[in-house]
Amino acid sequence: MITTFLTREWGLRHPILNASMTPAATGRLARAVSDAGGLGMLGVNEDWNPADLARECAAAREGDPGRRFGIGFIGWALQANPALLDAAIAERPFLISISFVDPAPYAAAIHAAGIRLSAQVQSRADAELALAAGVDLLVAQGTEAGGHTGDVSTLLMLQIALGLSSVPVIAAGGIATPAGLAAVLAAGAEGAWVGTPFLLAPEASVPDGARARIAAARETDTVLTSLYDRLQGYPWPERFRGRALRNDFTGRWHGKEDAALADPAVAAEFAQAKRDGRYEVANVYAGQSSGLISRGIPAAEIVASLSTGAEAILRERFGTLLADP
Repeated sequence: MITTFLTREWGLRHPILNASMTPAATGRLARAVSDAGGLGMLGVNEDWNPADLARECAAAREGDPGRRFGIGFIGWALQANPALLDAAIAERPFLISISFVDPAPYAAAIHAAGIRLSAQVQSRADAELALAAGVDLLVAQGTEAGGHTGDVSTLLMLQIALGLSSVPVIAAGGIATPAGLAAVLAAGAEGAWVGTPFLLAPEASVPDGARARIAAARETDTVLTSLYDRLQGYPWPERFRGRALRNDFTGRWHGKEDAALADPAVAAEFAQAKRDGRYEVANVYAGQSSGLISRGIPAAEIVASLSTGAEAILRERFGTLLADP
């Protein structure tokens, strides 16, 4: 059995959290991951209101009012709708994650309610801000991750975060197999924040057309782009671009965002494709680890296979790597 801070102090059976991906990580996915022994996270969409959040929290608790789960916020969306934090605190989740902004303005209220606070960090400066805010867990997110991320690799970001303090650190980005989980645990992480493999889980809210694209993708089939955010007017900080699957649309317009914005027909084409689920134009956010997955399995199987497989690798590998002097 793998033993880390997450199993000793948080009582998890497996040191795995699903990424709070929007709109994929709903209450149903969070429930499945928590029931499997990880910590399920639901992601708050930028257009949610408190009623939407309450609905998904109810889904996360369905069948067990005491089930533990977490709630993940995109920082700029929370800044635009601060009432959502009050709604989240009222739900009393086990963990609240606030990423892509300084979490300091929210930390006191979260901790006063007895809720743990985490933040995804993509640079040394991000990690230092999060630690100064008093987070209970750092998520070292590498550029391999799907969706919005920075430019630093997972392994490097993990090393940076581990060197800054004794606050527990987990790794995010590119972790899709037991070997990936074993690698970050061996490096000092207390667990993993896993995204892309859960996009194909039946419990995730992902359209069939997007699932097919992810299943067919190779590790080289993603692009880190601001194209989709700019077309939709989302106020993402410039340094956080979204890792999406390449398609005809990114082939035409990635790197030419100003020209795309100058032509109303381009935005209209994207908006219609998004409504119609035409993913040769519409975005599918997914990480480089899409090259490691080709079929969907239930969330519980993902959690168990990652953890038990990593344990087997660590037991065998360390037995051969380490010898008495």
